[in-house]
Amino acid sequence: EDTDPQIHESLSIENTLWASTVVASAQTGALVEFHPSPPLHHPPTIVANSSVNVGLLDLELNRLTKALFLAQVVLSVVMVALQEFVGPWLSNLCRFVVLFSYIIPISLRVNLDMGKSAYGWMIMKDENIPGTVVRTSTIPEELGRLVYLLTDKTGTLTQNEMVFKRLHLGTVTSQPSNGSTSGSTPSRKTQTSGPKVRKSVSSRIHEAVKAIALCHNVTPVYESHVIVNGETESAEADQDYSDDNRTYQASSPDEVELVRWTESVGLTLVNRDLNSLQLKTPSGQILSFHILQIFPFTSESKRMGIIVREESTGDITFYMKGADVAMASIVQYNDWLEEECGNMAREGLRTLVVAKKSLSEEQYQDFESRYNQAKLSIHDRGLKVAAVVESLEREMELLCLTGVEDQLQADVRPTLELLRNAGIKIWMLTGDKLETATCIAKSSHLVSRNQDIHVFKPVSSRGEAHLELNAFRRKHDCALVISGDSLEMCLRYYEHEFVELACQCPAVVCCRCSPTQKAQIVTLLQQHTANRTCAIDCGIGIEGKEGKQASLAADFSITQFKHIGRLLMVHGRNSYKRSAALGQFVMHRGMIISTMQAVFSSVFYFASVPLYQGFLMVGYATMYTMFPVFSLVLDQDVKPEMALLYPELYKDLTKGRSLSFKTFLIWVLISVYQGGILMYGALVLFESEFVHVVAISFTALVLTELLMVALTIRTWHWLMVVAEFFSLGLVVHHNLAFPVEGVRHHVGQLSSSLHNQIPKTQVFPTKLLQTILM
Repeated sequence: EDTDPQIHESLSIENTLWASTVVASAQTGALVEFHPSPPLHHPPTIVANSSVNVGLLDLELNRLTKALFLAQVVLSVVMVALQEFVGPWLSNLCRFVVLFSYIIPISLRVNLDMGKSAYGWMIMKDENIPGTVVRTSTIPEELGRLVYLLTDKTGTLTQNEMVFKRLHLGTVTSQPSNGSTSGSTPSRKTQTSGPKVRKSVSSRIHEAVKAIALCHNVTPVYESHVIVNGETESAEADQDYSDDNRTYQASSPDEVELVRWTESVGLTLVNRDLNSLQLKTPSGQILSFHILQIFPFTSESKRMGIIVREESTGDITFYMKGADVAMASIVQYNDWLEEECGNMAREGLRTLVVAKKSLSEEQYQDFESRYNQAKLSIHDRGLKVAAVVESLEREMELLCLTGVEDQLQADVRPTLELLRNAGIKIWMLTGDKLETATCIAKSSHLVSRNQDIHVFKPVSSRGEAHLELNAFRRKHDCALVISGDSLEMCLRYYEHEFVELACQCPAVVCCRCSPTQKAQIVTLLQQHTANRTCAIDCGIGIEGKEGKQASLAADFSITQFKHIGRLLMVHGRNSYKRSAALGQFVMHRGMIISTMQAVFSSVFYFASVPLYQGFLMVGYATMYTMFPVFSLVLDQDVKPEMALLYPELYKDLTKGRSLSFKTFLIWVLISVYQGGILMYGALVLFESEFVHVVAISFTALVLTELLMVALTIRTWHWLMVVAEFFSLGLVVHHNLAFPVEGVRHHVGQLSSSLHNQIPKTQVFPTKLLQTILM
């Protein structure tokens, strides 16, 4: 109503519903905001990022094309120079440039794009890597030239399926038994420093379980009954609230597992909406809580919190959980947290520290007013909100330490060994603790058993970073384990030295890394090395339990980490080899016909006269030779089984020897040799039948190209045979269907052009040429 007081609320990223979001409860309202097109000097994002998806093969072919263009201009100038620049030499120069234009592979881009689309189709149809999706048609051959593979841990090397393993209270450790009950065992640490008033073990366990059951963003979901018409019944009376019908929705599988564990010990989350939360005790009693504030987890804060009011008592409690590095300075002094976190991490467990703080009504009202005011700030809102929340995060009571295990994916160990034998250096970038990351690196065989590990000591100054780098420089062939803080210090002062040393390591593990640091590492490797780099969830996405957001943004999406082996060893190899062969054959196809044109013009005293009519030139690059040349996208130099059995074959691909200036020069020599033999041989051997010299030379040209394709193929496919015979049939049909009158007409035009451009005073080498030009 108009008389109601105005309510001011802020909008943030938490008010955003992303694609594929599941609305577990309540209703949503949407505001669609239209943004006009940006100015011309500010290109759209898709245009600005289009240069990112340009592969190294495309850049190499662009350089070769520039060399071909330079050769075209030089050849045209040489032709005019040999005429001694007499007559309209500038016009002749332009004519030669046009005549030799076929040396530029105009159809190269089309053939490569079609080939890359074929590679993507083959990848998606591979039954050995089901569910693989290719979302790019520009860089499939890059999979065959990778040197660095940067991967995360959770959901990449691991299944992202959490199993609760341990609850530590400082004096006792609770471990699940058979997944449904818990037992208490004495800890090696029998003393605890926390609250001055010592609580009983049962009381502390009850508080810890209650905190875990409340501090999360999990929502229970119940399936609705379906009536006859197929519509969903929405009445709550028809809902099935039994335990068997309940599932949990959350953004993190860690939280789901913790809530499932509290359910197994008797405290069940039965209902939740935006403002309330209900728990059921073993006796069937419902505990209702009013949600006052929620502080979501972020990669920067590494913690999340919630403030609730228990409706039965009115008590207001602030619960918080997070990583030990973030919570160590927030909780009250204790002498067991750091040690037990290290113990759990060495076992490969993911740890969370849980704490609480009781608030009075006055304390909460004061905090709420300051918090709302900070959220309404227009400038520096994030900093002001964080400062208000941090004012509450002081001297919190440490409740417990939880440990969950994230199991490795299937066949992770053989896949990592395969990649390592292929010469690919793997960097694991994770936000977990150093001990946890090291444990996973060893268990997954990212670091081989007989390999030394250099743990980069924590550094906080430039001098310490320098000393640690010197110590690391004296070691050879060892894996590197470094934390995010030390990494930031090294990159700030010794960026080049650190990257140079790290690139020499067979494996690198960066722990406690933020997403910004992960992106920075990828950029540094691309800038400091000339090698190809692939990042999991950027270049290759893996569909994990947390959703498909990362895989949808990647160029290639796979369902399991083990599929990377076949994706790189087989499809990456084939894509690069086939693209290199296809590109060189297309360039060869243009160079050989340009060579024949150059020989023809040279024989006739450097006259700028075309050898073939336009329809022959167009048909040569499309109908007569396109299918056999394009069939090279089906060729493979080694069988997939051999490529996987001998991953060392992959190392040769990273050197780029399949397409280089050396191979380019070899193809240039082949083209010059074949073009010269075909043209000059046709003029000499069929001197008495000059009227048929065009058809003879053109037929020989096409047959030579078909023979070259057949000699290049290593593994025949039935479509290759069809393409060869189809093109051969077109050539035969053309020779039979092309009337003699048409040949004579073309030769007549050719003779007229030569007669106009060659002086009568020239001494002709053969009677044939004299007869033609008289």
